Amino acid sequence: MMGKTDVCIVGSGPGGALLAYLLAKQNISVILLERNQAVAQEFRGEFLNDEGESILKKLGLFAKVENLGLLRMEQIEYWQEGRLVKEIYPDAHQDNLGIHVPQKHLLKVILDEAEKLDSFHLMLNTRVTDLVQDKEGRFCGVKAIKDGSEFTIQSRLIVGADGRFSTVRKKAKIPVEVKNHGYDLLWAKIPAPYGWKPSIKNALVNGSQLALFTQAGGFIQIGWNIEHGSYPQLRKQPFEPFIEKLIMNFPELRSVVRENIQSWQDFILLDVHSCLCETWTKDGVLLVGDAAHTMTPTGAFGLNCALGDAELVAQQIYEHILLGDSGLTGLKRAEPKRRAYIEKLQALQVDMEKSFESLFTAYV
Repeated sequence: MMGKTDVCIVGSGPGGALLAYLLAKQNISVILLERNQAVAQEFRGEFLNDEGESILKKLGLFAKVENLGLLRMEQIEYWQEGRLVKEIYPDAHQDNLGIHVPQKHLLKVILDEAEKLDSFHLMLNTRVTDLVQDKEGRFCGVKAIKDGSEFTIQSRLIVGADGRFSTVRKKAKIPVEVKNHGYDLLWAKIPAPYGWKPSIKNALVNGSQLALFTQAGGFIQIGWNIEHGSYPQLRKQPFEPFIEKLIMNFPELRSVVRENIQSWQDFILLDVHSCLCETWTKDGVLLVGDAAHTMTPTGAFGLNCALGDAELVAQQIYEHILLGDSGLTGLKRAEPKRRAYIEKLQALQVDMEKSFESLFTAYV
């Protein structure tokens, strides 16, 4: 089995899906590969900031997502041992402090629009195993496995939108600098109690951040920072003293926490790091989103950066295909400004992580 396309995009997260849609709209043939049997099966960031909201509105997608369900954050709060010490509200020019968008809603809207286009094709349950090179060493396709069968897709451009452990990045041997931020993250999801306001609530637990993010559909996502690499040892300790710290900071959640978080198995561990690739383009390969520049969860920039990448490179890819720009010069020209923006955000994330404890100092 062999296919042929203008652009092969690996990874159908928000960045890869949006890029596929934007290219297909320009009558560029696109094959979008997703290793899972359905989209939105892996956890990714689900909070829109101004950048992401603006992109979706400009493309006429935001209202469609809103119809499926999203939730505007009304306030940000800081709590200390069950006591509210600080509140932040939208200013006169804002109607929210971030928007929770379930990934399944966002991807459904993007992919439904893409499926209307003859130049778009989505392949699920398809895992990329290697890249194909021509005689000059330029990457010209991917090898993949679907339902146990191996096949090759020939492509004029390969886009790695396959996340922070990108197979495309690895197979293209693109150097990457990985930075350890000193913490990992425990995730859990619980039902929101009656009357819970759409908010982001923060607490300080033994010097580490504990955050509650209200989600559309009546849920709360818990994000709890722990020391990097400490989870194996932490799991050997009694669970009760650990979870009691959450209840102490947010006592109104006592019953719902007791019902839904009863052991270490009720948390999901995220190994936190950031990275920045030496280059985002190489010999017929382009990286976008976390594959090019992994963001930490701090500030919820990841989703928005992936959407921004997709919007930026869509036009450059169109020109690359139209003009036969095998050297990717248009994409290379677009990289420095975007790289400077990403580096600024990554530095901001570090500052936010270092200064989190100080947000409580003046109020304790």
